Amino acid sequence: MRTSLFSLALLATTTISAQDLAYRLSASDTHLSYDDTRTLYFELDNISFFKDNEFEGQQSKGYSLPGLWLQPKLTYQPLDAVRLEAGLHALIFNGANKYPCYAYHDIGRWKGDQYQSGAHLLPFFRAQARLGKVTFVLGDIYGGANHRVMEPLMNPEINLTQDPEMGFQLIVELPRWRMDAWLNWQSYIFEEDTHQEAFTVGFNQRIQLNGNQNCINWYIPIDILVQHRGGEQDTTSMGVQTITNGGVGLGMQWNAKGRVLRRLTAEVAALGCWQQSGHLWPFNTGVGGSLSVSAEFAYNFRAFAGFFAARDFVSLYGAPFYSTLSQKEEGDRFAHLLTPHVGLEWHHTFAREYTLGAKVDAYPLAAGRLTHADGSTEPATFSNNFSFGIYLRCNPRFLLKRFK
Repeated sequence: MRTSLFSLALLATTTISAQDLAYRLSASDTHLSYDDTRTLYFELDNISFFKDNEFEGQQSKGYSLPGLWLQPKLTYQPLDAVRLEAGLHALIFNGANKYPCYAYHDIGRWKGDQYQSGAHLLPFFRAQARLGKVTFVLGDIYGGANHRVMEPLMNPEINLTQDPEMGFQLIVELPRWRMDAWLNWQSYIFEEDTHQEAFTVGFNQRIQLNGNQNCINWYIPIDILVQHRGGEQDTTSMGVQTITNGGVGLGMQWNAKGRVLRRLTAEVAALGCWQQSGHLWPFNTGVGGSLSVSAEFAYNFRAFAGFFAARDFVSLYGAPFYSTLSQKEEGDRFAHLLTPHVGLEWHHTFAREYTLGAKVDAYPLAAGRLTHADGSTEPATFSNNFSFGIYLRCNPRFLLKRFK
């Protein structure tokens, strides 16, 4: 029963998701099964990864990510519409022996002055309730790839490195409309604390314009991300900062179902950024656009190509190649960007709980002009930017007890 419910849920999302490697590897099933009622399980969730980023241009420094994260937890479903999960989340990088204690993923300028040894370790707790077509989640929410935010606004790499998102989440699933709204509280402050409060509000929806069974399906993706830093208890001199990303697009998916070509997806999107308050960015508004095409082939191969253009645009959670601010040298910026993106990925699912994948990304050509912090300019250098990664997702669970 549980397997069939998962299969139906996956079928329902095929026309509103590119079904790329990040989603297959990192997303979790949000649906509750009647068969799991009054049943206690031990679940071990894990992604082991090796990702090498060779970035030689002026947008970002290169780096490698060899490591894994582990999430052992107990899951219990007291009712058919309520599920509780409790455990730990541990991030481990090969060769590291201590980890700074602060929320991971760019929420402020402060640095932790305390350390954890052996792993970056956090408690994990999720309370989930379903009411008809609406799912409520409190505690550790379904983040990362589960949000299905378009790639220029959210880098798939965050599924490897960021802390589990914590806060509140609302998911609505209808036959032709899916909505995910969430609050990710990233940094809590006490009175007279020495860093800023920080949280992100996100909104994602996919509107399907025709039925799932059509050969060609059309959909509209809409994404909004707002990050707020500061608050009434803030004792820093940085002031309140509120920055926003948004995107709306049109997508088409052709279910070819051929012996070689299985599916073709194309998507175009208009993007924008807005600095409502603060001075994190040297501009208050910016615009961008993206065009992407992907093809899924036999033996679980997927090839993709995209093109990104922007002027005065910053992506809050996107890769550095979707931002006109350089992450390599503070103060450097690009007046505009014209950046293509090509790649190839492959996956193999041994069973529902075990998936192996590999991906190559490249940014072969680009155009732009670099402006340094002192006002001088020069032609931008984007050569030899590529990355390679191999990943293994293991998510077994073990029955401990069924309660009558």
